[in-house]
Amino acid sequence: MATAVTAVPKELIVAAVQYRANDGRAVGARTSPMNSLPSPSSPADDGSRGLPATGSRVTMATMVRNATRRGTLSADRIVAECLAMLDERGPSGLTFRKIGARLGVDPTALYRHFRSKDELILAIMDHLIEQALDGFTESDDWRDTIRDLLQRSRAVYLAHPHAAVLGTIRVTRRDGEMRIVEIILGALELAGFTGEQAARLYRVLDDLNLAFGSLDAGFRILDEEQQAKDQGAWSREYAVLDASRFPRIARATAYLPLIDEDSTFALALDLTIEAIAARAAALPTSQ
Repeated sequence: MATAVTAVPKELIVAAVQYRANDGRAVGARTSPMNSLPSPSSPADDGSRGLPATGSRVTMATMVRNATRRGTLSADRIVAECLAMLDERGPSGLTFRKIGARLGVDPTALYRHFRSKDELILAIMDHLIEQALDGFTESDDWRDTIRDLLQRSRAVYLAHPHAAVLGTIRVTRRDGEMRIVEIILGALELAGFTGEQAARLYRVLDDLNLAFGSLDAGFRILDEEQQAKDQGAWSREYAVLDASRFPRIARATAYLPLIDEDSTFALALDLTIEAIAARAAALPTSQ
C-alpha cells in the first residue's frame, strides 16, 4: 500500500535550501517565514551556537513554527516576564532556556532582542527606573523633587528585591536611567549647582539611593528565619550585653529595636538634602 506524501509548498523548500546554502542566514522576500530564523552565530543559553547541535532532528515544520512564535516577541514582553520570574524564583531561574520555556519560544529567539543575559539584566533594571518615573512630576522646590524621586525609586526596588540585588550596582545606559539623571541634575541646578559640583552631588544622591535600595532588598530576599534572627538580635543579644564593656550600646538598647529601614532611609535622605541646601546657601551669589 502506497504511503501518502504531504505536499510541501515550493517556496518553503526553496527558502530552506537557501537558508542552508547561505550559512544559516535566510534570504529572499520579507514575507518568507524563514526570515525569522536565528543566525547560527547567535549564542545559546548554554554557550552553544544558535542552531541545534549536530545530530539533532529539526523538521521544516518546527523551524517555521518557531519562526512564527518569535514574531510575537518584543523586548518589553521579555523584560516583563523576566521580572516576574525573578520575583517568583530569584536569579537562579533566569536562564535563556527557562525564559524561552515560559514564553513558549525557542531560547535562540531571545537573541533577536538581547545579545546576552547581561544586556537583559540591564534592560530589566531600566524597566524598574521607568516604573519609578511613571506618574512622577517635578516640583518647583528642588528638595521635593529629589525626595519624591528617590523615595519612588526605592519603593520599586523593594517591590522587586531579587532584581534590585542583581542590578543596582550596574549602569544601564538606557533611556530610563538617563531621564532620572537629567531630573536630578535639573533639581541641583535649581539649587544653584552646575558643572562638577552638580555631577558630584548627583553621584552622592544616586549612590545613597542605590546603596539603601540594594541593602534593604538584600534583607527582603532572606528566608523568614534569617530575617527573624537579624531583627530580633537588637532585643536579644544586644539587650543583654555587659553595660560595663558596652555602655553606649546599653544606653541605646531600648531604641535600637524600634528603628526600621524606611525611617532610616528617610533620615539619611533628609540629612543629605539638608547638607546640599547648606552648601547651596554658601554659594557665591554670582554663581
